[in-house]
Amino acid sequence: MTRPAPRVVEALNAALHRLFEERSSLHLLGEDVLDPYGGAFKVTRGLSTRHPDRVFSTPISEAGITGVAGGLALAGDQAIVEMMFGDFAALAFDQVLNLISKSVTMYGDRVPMPVVVRCPVGGNRGYGPTHSQSLQKHFLGVPNLALYETSPFHDPYVQLAESLDRGPAMLFEDKVLYTRRMFRDGVVDEHHGYALLDGPTGWAHISPVDGTAADVVLICPGGTAHRALDAARLLRARGLAAHVLVPARLYPPDLKPVLPLLADVRLVAVAEESTEGGTWGAEIAARVHTRIWAQLRAPVLLLSSADSVVPTAPHLEAGVLLGAERIAEEIEATVARSLPPRAPAAPLVAAGPETAGTETGEPSAAGLESAEPLAGVPVAVPKLNNNDTVYVVLRWFADEGAYIGEGDPLVELETSKAVEEIAAPAAGHLRVHAAEGSEVGVGELLAELLAEPPAAPAPGTSAPTASAKRVVALGSAVAPVAPPAQKPGSAARTHVLDRAQQGTAAVVTRAHREVPVAFAAVEVTVDAVLARLRTLSDETGAEVGLPEAVVKAVAAAHPAFPHLFGTLVDERTVRLADTVDIGVTVDAGNGLYIPVLRDCAARPIAEISDDLMDFRMKAFRAEFTAGELSGGSLSVSLNTEPGVLFVQPIVMAPQLCMLSVGGPLTRLALTDGVPAPTIVVTLGLAYDHRVVNGRDAVAFLRAVADALHDAEQLVKLIDCQ
Repeated sequence: MTRPAPRVVEALNAALHRLFEERSSLHLLGEDVLDPYGGAFKVTRGLSTRHPDRVFSTPISEAGITGVAGGLALAGDQAIVEMMFGDFAALAFDQVLNLISKSVTMYGDRVPMPVVVRCPVGGNRGYGPTHSQSLQKHFLGVPNLALYETSPFHDPYVQLAESLDRGPAMLFEDKVLYTRRMFRDGVVDEHHGYALLDGPTGWAHISPVDGTAADVVLICPGGTAHRALDAARLLRARGLAAHVLVPARLYPPDLKPVLPLLADVRLVAVAEESTEGGTWGAEIAARVHTRIWAQLRAPVLLLSSADSVVPTAPHLEAGVLLGAERIAEEIEATVARSLPPRAPAAPLVAAGPETAGTETGEPSAAGLESAEPLAGVPVAVPKLNNNDTVYVVLRWFADEGAYIGEGDPLVELETSKAVEEIAAPAAGHLRVHAAEGSEVGVGELLAELLAEPPAAPAPGTSAPTASAKRVVALGSAVAPVAPPAQKPGSAARTHVLDRAQQGTAAVVTRAHREVPVAFAAVEVTVDAVLARLRTLSDETGAEVGLPEAVVKAVAAAHPAFPHLFGTLVDERTVRLADTVDIGVTVDAGNGLYIPVLRDCAARPIAEISDDLMDFRMKAFRAEFTAGELSGGSLSVSLNTEPGVLFVQPIVMAPQLCMLSVGGPLTRLALTDGVPAPTIVVTLGLAYDHRVVNGRDAVAFLRAVADALHDAEQLVKLIDCQ
């Protein structure tokens, strides 16, 4: 099996070890960098053991640490400074500005200053206002000071080596990247690849593997790269091809290699996590405007986090920091503004066979099925995933004729696995062409946004009302239900379900209506697996826990129980799965999601951990795509909070089974006649009794339990990387 790519933290650590072997004058200074701690994020692990005379754990004084590094450089040595958190670089600003950077050219001759200040930056970790900032913009434009940022595309050894050689420099490391894996061999995913332009410290150019030309070019630093990639996937589903550019060096920027990619695209956007004002993105935009203004179809779009400190609470933090959904929405809205008002190529027109490009490169209007000339901006059905060509109109967010602002929520469409919210591509008065509960195909006309209120509903449709309540479950609509009467003088208290919860309700409704479910449960001792997982987490830097082990144990049972991983085609036929794709429940307070972990049998447990971490962050930000929520062959309901006895899950049709995991419970067990505490969890299995019998269900549960308990099977399950 091919060894997985290293995590960014592992690549950084390997880079430091290599540099210390190659450069005998190199020193490392920082707080708590000595083994066995190895730094707050384990980047310096092992260095002090191998080079005890050149690695120094310092007092808590960022200014002092940086000043000593500058002194070492002036004396002919080299130094790397680790800020425990990048926020604390503010305390060293004087030393960076007035000693290290100025010393290069302040003494008549150019003086080498091989100093690199490493700064873990960024949020999405719940560390709060003083440990989550992105301060890159505050160091822009300092003479002689170069700024770099780690990325999953660039080798940190090359970045650090170049930083020391051209020094002084700062290397910003987004903390979210530490547990993510590096990309390699030009592969990002099945739809995207990448190439490095102008050498290993040049730009990473991420583009569709099918060679689709860019509608949008999105420029971002390495810490925002995954969000930019997720935004590109969202835009792809909405009919816009997005390319992504990620630099190894932020400042001074070299735009020459990428300028040809920026000319004549619909939009160039820059996305970064810092707050707006004097940003790296503004610097990039200014240079792009200066160099190719005549070839731009719109001004460069700048995207930043909200003008706020970074909150600690995850849901508040997600609201402040720039996320993939907001990137996609703002790009989509800006592209709509840059096109002619009646252009049928509004971003929500899907790019498919029915909307093939014309000679001008714009999508045609063939997919807009309208019996009369369109009077306003059309809103067509986008392609939301690769599994469905027809969706259900769940609800309109406004009444017929109501004024809708550009970017406001417009309509909800239900796919086979999720509920997707469509935003208005332009401002105008709503004219509905597809009623709630109706089925619509990709490219069909949903609505128009008019300059003036429509005189009457569109022919053949009825105008929806915002007050009417409609229950829709997987494409089946029932008549509107009037709201209950309210007593005079009483104030009604209501709770409005969000769209994720409504989507969950639709799936659960179908499951209870259609699937004859049975249930079985077993108890399993997990002391050994928990101990091994703790060791594995320390060894790899990944947060590997019981959920990942259960997923691997379920996948390991696939060869013996293939029909449990199948899909019911009709009353007598089950389609068996070729790969083990397992859905997992994730609930971060924004509603229940069941994203799918792909090819769980073949991939190591640490990779499963990476995906689960990514899913949890996407749940916080409610940024899942329909493709990430579809295609599972069996699902696992994770309920591992302490004290949860067991959970009886549903069966997610058309799947046949869902396994549940309860929380850890302490039991007393006899060991050599002596009572001792042991930790157990309950595994439950809900199964479709049309296909799976009780004997099969219990045997499957025992196989999963044995994989989590038996010492020999544990080695195969966890240690085979």
